[in-house]
Amino acid sequence: MADESLIKRNKLIIIAVVSGLSGIYLSPYFPALAAIGAIVAVVWGADAIRRVAAYGLGTGVPSIGQLALGMGIVASMFGLAIVGSVPLAGPVVALVTASVFGLITGLFAQHVIKMNIPVMISGMTEIAAAGSLIIVGFGSAAAGSYVFGTFVQNIFSSGIVLVIFWMGAMSILHPFNATLGPDEKQKRTLFLAVSTGAVTMTIIGVAATMILGSAGIITMVIGIVLWLVFYKKFWDEVYKDAASVVGTGLIPKTEA
Repeated sequence: MADESLIKRNKLIIIAVVSGLSGIYLSPYFPALAAIGAIVAVVWGADAIRRVAAYGLGTGVPSIGQLALGMGIVASMFGLAIVGSVPLAGPVVALVTASVFGLITGLFAQHVIKMNIPVMISGMTEIAAAGSLIIVGFGSAAAGSYVFGTFVQNIFSSGIVLVIFWMGAMSILHPFNATLGPDEKQKRTLFLAVSTGAVTMTIIGVAATMILGSAGIITMVIGIVLWLVFYKKFWDEVYKDAASVVGTGLIPKTEA
């Protein structure tokens, strides 16, 4: 990895978990907050991916993103469904279940497949947990609720869950996939993560208009604003970093 992390792992975990769960619990009152919390989870997931994939898994980044959201869907639905008459516990149970799924996957990858990546176990645990917050967060933003029955009716029956799955996976895998290499920097990668998360929020806002009406429009507009702001920040970092690269001239056509 090319640089020291400006945002330390533990701090990012705390911010993402608090923001993600808070947004989900506030979704019945202001659905856009759930999407904003999901964007913070995207940043967490993208950072976890960069820590794992920096060990040389460039071609495995898309697989990690898909795996994270796959575990996230299964764990989230289990967590929201199993709590029965205590729906308030659903998002927390979903998060814990996803973390357990990720832990088991990490242990299998490290000790059975023998990938020998020092951060594999912790990284997969974090990626799965972030995936759960992304699924429930964006889902709650579209449904206006995290209660299992309403969630399934509005998100699964309508097919919106497919959008959340694919866009959520792209949101966490694309930032490092687009910036990987010896000059990859956390700041540039995570600015792009906010941008890709905001694109997902925008699309979820469009979908939410079919269910929530004007609340979906608010989500869409906030998503567009966040995308424009953070894509500009990403490009500013690209230009700044590119300016520091010393030109080496054209590749010679023949060997000397």
